[in-house]
Amino acid sequence: MIESIVIEDIRVAIVVRRNYKTDKTAFITDSSDVLQLGHIVYPAGSSITPHIHNNVERTIEGTPEVLIVQKGKIKTIFYNKDKKRKGDIILEEGDVILLLDGGHGFEMLEDTVLMEIKQGPYLGELDKERFNDDLCK
Repeated sequence: MIESIVIEDIRVAIVVRRNYKTDKTAFITDSSDVLQLGHIVYPAGSSITPHIHNNVERTIEGTPEVLIVQKGKIKTIFYNKDKKRKGDIILEEGDVILLLDGGHGFEMLEDTVLMEIKQGPYLGELDKERFNDDLCK
């Protein structure tokens, strides 16, 4: 199961539930998205030709990130560009979320382990603007 999260006509996230299965290669993201997410399916005995990725200069705005819930349960809270809360979604063990735009916060509903994948290099506090929301503790 795949869910797109849209806030004010902007796709801010894509959620891939743990029960999503496919028997063929399929990309979940659009080819224009700044981070690509897909399932690649190969039969036993097949191979990928050795290769090197070309140094292609790309301009990326923002910091897209992928979170994989390895253990636990979290509430992901979404915000618009004006830092107003616009909704939330519960993620459980095995779920994957690709955050593309907008603001977000997280509430751990259980002891949780997340794997995070995001664009680098990491610039510390220059990478984000933190804000308060009493609804996200």
